[in-house]
Amino acid sequence: MAATQSGSMTLSDEEARRQLRRAVIASTIGTTIEWYDFFLYSIVTGLIFAKLYFPDSDPLVGTLQAFLIYAVGFIARPVGAAIFGHYGDRIGRKATLIVTLLLMGLATFAVGFVPTYASIGIWGAVLLTVLRFIQGVGVGGEWGGSVLMSMEWARTNKHRGFVASWPQFGVPAGLFVANLVVLGTSQISGSAFVTWGWRVPFFLSIVLVAIGLYIRLSILETPIFAKLLAERRIEKAPMREVIRRQPKDILLSALARMAEQAPFYIFTAFIFTYGVMRLGVSRDLLLMAVLAAAVLELFTIPLFGHVSDLIGRRRMYVIGAALAGLFGFLYFFMLGTRDPVWIFMAIVLSLVPHAMMYGPQAALIAESFTGRLRYSGASMGYQLASVIAGGPAPLIATALYAYFHSGFAVAWYVFACGVISVAAAMRLGDRTNKDISREYDDVHAMHDPRHAHP
Repeated sequence: MAATQSGSMTLSDEEARRQLRRAVIASTIGTTIEWYDFFLYSIVTGLIFAKLYFPDSDPLVGTLQAFLIYAVGFIARPVGAAIFGHYGDRIGRKATLIVTLLLMGLATFAVGFVPTYASIGIWGAVLLTVLRFIQGVGVGGEWGGSVLMSMEWARTNKHRGFVASWPQFGVPAGLFVANLVVLGTSQISGSAFVTWGWRVPFFLSIVLVAIGLYIRLSILETPIFAKLLAERRIEKAPMREVIRRQPKDILLSALARMAEQAPFYIFTAFIFTYGVMRLGVSRDLLLMAVLAAAVLELFTIPLFGHVSDLIGRRRMYVIGAALAGLFGFLYFFMLGTRDPVWIFMAIVLSLVPHAMMYGPQAALIAESFTGRLRYSGASMGYQLASVIAGGPAPLIATALYAYFHSGFAVAWYVFACGVISVAAAMRLGDRTNKDISREYDDVHAMHDPRHAHP
């Protein structure tokens, strides 16, 4: 491996550009596959799992039970961040990313084989929980490596936000593919879709994994990790070290994601429960609207990543968090009209504030951590939000609706997330356009206003 690492430090300009393109493509396709797997589960949870695995429960209670299994995947993500963050900083970004892809893909493939309550009783839900946990571990290690694989190949400091935003592109791409496949299979007659049709998208994941694995095997390790290896600056226990040195950055990264992650899963997962049970609209309308929102984000995520290179990472992020907190009220007002056109527009527009945060987010978080601790620190900060925001969000939204019988109760929850994110993001350091290839041992200097982006 050492020869490969050293080789990545002595490439010609043309070969370095080629490696950057490969790294961006490999990261983007890899994250698309990972998020296809993860979102597929969330979509089917809202549509199918309550009926098949909790048939004796009240429909709303069954939905809550199904979302509890859904939340397990988020609880597992910090576990994956700790495991793979350690190895990503110890043995390299590339090798770790190959393992996360295999873990996630095989767990998703296995979901398609899980028997229902009618066949094995509660053990079906138990198997789903175990597989969901494995999915979460895989995703927990995926994000940090994908972002670093792209960002650490960037040849200039001025375009790092744009380059790092491309692995983020995998979220709307995965969301689009997952919704498209479910929409296609749902055209099977109702009983057939419930009986076996929902399993087909899970089986297809194995094909995507094979494609992603082939692409990831063709890239070199990043120059920054190669430099760390050559200089013998690899930490023995990077996760422990980053928690000791930069606990504030980890916590602020997690809190800054509240307005990005919680509303996202309300707008893309809870909407299927709310739309069908409360609004009485068709499943296909909701799927088409989420598809359109995902298509829009394919353009807006890299756009706002680029804008963050111009105006500063933190400034772009705060604007998005503020808009996300306010948009919840407009969102549920538009849904409340019960007009299919307004419902469609509400869902599509809901992901614009998300893109304003998600575009610059990768660079904002990853730049906060010094190179030898970057995989561990960025992964943990990013994935801790899964426990406090993403995982609980559909549960909290469902519980709020069950108690208040109003979508505006959920809107206040979204607003609270926005307030928390703005406050946290304002305290994060901003290293826009600054050199991250050297080790910045004095991490507290990042919070000095003199080092902030103007």
